[in-house]
Amino acid sequence: MKHTSCLSGVLILLAGSAWAQGMVQALPPGPPPQAGRTVVFIASDFKNGGVMGVFRGLEEAAQKLGWKIRLEDGRGQKATQAALLAQVLVTRPDGIVFGGFEPNDFADQVAVAKQNKIVLLGWHAAKEPGPTKELFVNLSTRPNDVARMAASFVIKHAIANQRQVGVVIFNDNQYAVANAKTEAMKQTIQTCQGYKGCAVLAVENVVISDAAGQMPAVVPKLIASHGAAWTYSLAINDVYFDEINYPLLLAKRHDILNVSAGDGSSKALGRIGAGVSQQVATVAEPLKMQGYQLADELNRALSGTPPSGFQSQPILVTTDLLKATGIRGIESALGFEAAYSAIWARK
Repeated sequence: MKHTSCLSGVLILLAGSAWAQGMVQALPPGPPPQAGRTVVFIASDFKNGGVMGVFRGLEEAAQKLGWKIRLEDGRGQKATQAALLAQVLVTRPDGIVFGGFEPNDFADQVAVAKQNKIVLLGWHAAKEPGPTKELFVNLSTRPNDVARMAASFVIKHAIANQRQVGVVIFNDNQYAVANAKTEAMKQTIQTCQGYKGCAVLAVENVVISDAAGQMPAVVPKLIASHGAAWTYSLAINDVYFDEINYPLLLAKRHDILNVSAGDGSSKALGRIGAGVSQQVATVAEPLKMQGYQLADELNRALSGTPPSGFQSQPILVTTDLLKATGIRGIESALGFEAAYSAIWARK
């Protein structure tokens, strides 16, 4: 399948290169490495590529800092996440990362962590980035920025290709950040700036961890309800588009194009890079850089230093962008490894 290309992702990367040049200056001076620390990263679900991407960045940074790091799988279930938190607290690590799930439902475990002076951090663990009542800091790009970037791409793509805009949005409403993205995408499509006739046909709630089981039934139901009016899909995570291809193929609906306001999973980047998928774009988090920032923020917390206040920006990923960056990857121009290494080298 051939689609008109869009250079927005390339332009964002090039603009990001100038931003990266000043990254060292943007980050406030930090403390020297607090060596010999132990960190536990509890993933919401190993199936979530964004969560695993940020963990790999944290793992690499932890090695540079001389820390031990452990990874646990929450399996997308609150009961499993609660049990893991209880087990981890007994081991008294220096820090715990909520990887892609919120601490609100775990008040007892959070209280125990606070009593034992265990630093709690999050990635996509609250509606907005920054410090929270429970967390020293929550890291993410701003959900509304991500959502509006994805929805605006759909409108621009439709204008360029003279297509109708009939959108189904896939959400997982157990997460505040997912709901915020969904609402922003919905508003952007309904506003339909620069075009006319845009419509949100449905907001479909599918639990991320159940996507593989649910999408084969959900897609035919949506096709029966909306028919040819369904031209684009938006989603809060790339996982939905891991599972949508075969149901669309069975239905002979090669015309439905997919754009994610997710994290930029490796699977999504692979199929977008190939240029033959019905997923034409994703709005990616700079996952590896955010893993480094998690390490830096924890290092600051352990030394009694305030959070850095640094805010990462999303990256619109298209086939053109991936062709431009090649094997270097979409974060290759950001310069974060040198920036953080410079901070940690200070005595």
